[in-house]
Amino acid sequence: MQIGIVGKPNVGKSTFFSAATMAPAEIAAYPFTTIKANKGVAYARGKCPHVDFEVQCVPRNAICDEGVRHIPIEMLDVAGLVPDAWQGRGLGNMFLDDLRQADVLIHIVDASGSTDIEGNSVPLGSHDPVEDVEFLKNEIACWMRGILEKGWDKAARQAYQTGQRIEIVIHEKLTGLGVTESQISAAMRDVELSSNPLSWSPEDMLQLMHHIRKYAKPIIVAMNKADMANDETLERIKKAAGGMAIPTCAEAELALKKAAKGGLISYKPGDSSFKTMDGVNLSDGQKAALDKISEEISRYGGTGVQNCIEKAVYELLEMISVYPVEDESKLTDHDGRVLPDVFLVPNGTTARELAYKIHTDLGDTFIRAINVRTHRTVGSDYILLNNDVISIVSRK
Repeated sequence: MQIGIVGKPNVGKSTFFSAATMAPAEIAAYPFTTIKANKGVAYARGKCPHVDFEVQCVPRNAICDEGVRHIPIEMLDVAGLVPDAWQGRGLGNMFLDDLRQADVLIHIVDASGSTDIEGNSVPLGSHDPVEDVEFLKNEIACWMRGILEKGWDKAARQAYQTGQRIEIVIHEKLTGLGVTESQISAAMRDVELSSNPLSWSPEDMLQLMHHIRKYAKPIIVAMNKADMANDETLERIKKAAGGMAIPTCAEAELALKKAAKGGLISYKPGDSSFKTMDGVNLSDGQKAALDKISEEISRYGGTGVQNCIEKAVYELLEMISVYPVEDESKLTDHDGRVLPDVFLVPNGTTARELAYKIHTDLGDTFIRAINVRTHRTVGSDYILLNNDVISIVSRK
């Protein structure tokens, strides 16, 4: 699973990325600081089952901290997009191509209105950030339409003449974007289009791409620099984003993580407060900076960075956490590690699909599964629940 960080230049994308992943990224207050996409690992929190089973886990693929698993997720920081990026402006096509495999997008918006549509610095509040929300959705839809239009007439004519479902044609053209046929079918139900795809206008195709994007690459808006924005502006941004918007202070999150790493404070990502470590002597500048951050995050119940990540994973993508084990009585793998792995899978995933996710051979030789919590044997079509602990029984 991959989260793409997108937005126009100079809005704090690289700061958000660094705050989320603690991976190095060049940060500066001018457009196109990022050219080549940065990759890092962010984490979504989940309750570790070792608390319920009263055992000590031995994690392999995700850190456990006081009963909280930090589940790794790949994050991609893409260079800033400008209007008409889909036509190649500002190297836009190259940047959009970086988003092909992203499952969900976090759109970083400068809620303070201090950067114009091109990403240039302007006086505070002089640009309406609501424009940025609409601009990005349109850029991605236009980019997708451009991919679909290549060779469209020939493919659509053949499908219409042979009776082939047009969803199959669209899927073949968009498969490189990670779009599924079921997502295309859902989008087709949302729009009213002629049964003859040859009659679809560019506007029809753009409308369809907007709906396919909604399912294939859902967007959550990070209202960055929220501490410099007024509540009315934040509310308008949230409305434009369909409710999927969170106030964020990426600079504050990055500063808190660095301070925690340096042993100055006690802070965990997602917390609404932090505590200065006993015996630490802070300079006047450090005290002033931390006091300012404390005031900022108390307004929103945190910096919003971790909230964005988890809302994207658990709400937009509807992912759940599942813990596979080999020995259901000891909760161990073949090396004796207790609850070693956690998998994020879409809600609705079956036991057999989990087996395939672990290893192809395990899926092919699947016999049954055991729900460790209930001690019940379940079949291949058992729908997994969040925080399930599952043992797969297969033909050896």
